Amino acid sequence: MDGGLRKNRGFITLMCAQLVSSIGDWLSIVAIITLVGLKWNASPMEVSLIILCLAVPMALLGPFAGTIADRFSRKSLMIISDLVRAVLILGLAFATSIWMVYVFLFAIGFLSAVFIPAKNGKLKELVPDSHMKSAMSITSMIDSGTKVLGPLLSGLLVTAFGTQPVFYIDSATFLISAILIIALPKTLHDLEGKQELNDAKGPSFKDELLEGLTFMKGNRYLLTGMTILGISLLILQLSDSQIIVLIRELSVASPDLFGLIVSSAGVGMFITGFILSKKTEYNALILMLAGVCGIGFSFGMMALLTGVDLSLSIIWGPILGVFAGLTAGLVFIPFQAAVQTDTPVHMTGRVFGVINSVTTTATIVGPLLGGWLSTVIGVIPTFIITSSLLMIISVLGFIFKSTIERGKINVSESQQGTQGATSS
Repeated sequence: MDGGLRKNRGFITLMCAQLVSSIGDWLSIVAIITLVGLKWNASPMEVSLIILCLAVPMALLGPFAGTIADRFSRKSLMIISDLVRAVLILGLAFATSIWMVYVFLFAIGFLSAVFIPAKNGKLKELVPDSHMKSAMSITSMIDSGTKVLGPLLSGLLVTAFGTQPVFYIDSATFLISAILIIALPKTLHDLEGKQELNDAKGPSFKDELLEGLTFMKGNRYLLTGMTILGISLLILQLSDSQIIVLIRELSVASPDLFGLIVSSAGVGMFITGFILSKKTEYNALILMLAGVCGIGFSFGMMALLTGVDLSLSIIWGPILGVFAGLTAGLVFIPFQAAVQTDTPVHMTGRVFGVINSVTTTATIVGPLLGGWLSTVIGVIPTFIITSSLLMIISVLGFIFKSTIERGKINVSESQQGTQGATSS
């Protein structure tokens, strides 16, 4: 970890809260799917609605939730979000119908839509721009690490104790997260936020929402990065959601292969996060475009090796999973770091709210299109299309790289005074 971050008590506390709540998130997801899918014998569509109930609020309410995160105390919003989610998770433990589960999950999704931009905004308050690249790498390491450990731990707990105790544990993780957030130090932005709330002549909610959208529209560099991220994620999800279907095309495949590929991808992202936390002198756009190309290569190789029915899939599958995770980290981590450093502190919630809305929409629409495409033309052609489109995006990005980066220079010059005033 960067020496400056190691001494930053607020950052360490926030990361501990993220670690605890992220593990809790994975605990509840596995427990819910086990409860609904196995105990209640839900249909495939009913199971799909579980993920949609969590994702739709974040997709639809991203900009709105981001404005809330900028308008009010981010620390207070995170605490309230954690405490209410702790109660809602307890409600899941006593749910008696799938519709009760949907209602609880939709409410949890809305609170998560507020928590995420508030957390990113708080990170901007606590970490100086000089350490932001390392900070974003560490947050990515936590996300990818819990993606590997969370489902494994949840599976063990559900097998040993059943689903209900897992919900109790998840509820406790939100309480612990809230306690940790309470311990966060106050920042200048907290005091400015209180001052604005006491000022009856402050900007309206609508004005602040439009201000955030205008900032994104006027920043060509961030807008292009978000577009690349959103389109790439949409294309990626065409095939990512169909990996289990691709595995069925193999004549011999281990029943554990799907889980190994998913876990390997998490390991790959963790490794990238670790490397980028140490090597912070990089060009974000170049890494993003290289990452998009790398993901395309990984999915293309999966399709090719499956098409020839290559044996030893238990070896090449996880290897390609690690490579996909490594290159995916090159897309997400540098972009998020660029957003943090290029966005004024008072707009961070709104900007991340918009980005969260775009990425969540891609993760909703992509699997639906992927399922339809795989049904119509087959899963291997779907993977080939995904691979080709991602590589085309990467090539186009490199062709127009200088034009995109000129947008970053122009915006930086025009907003230098404003950002300095808001972060001083």
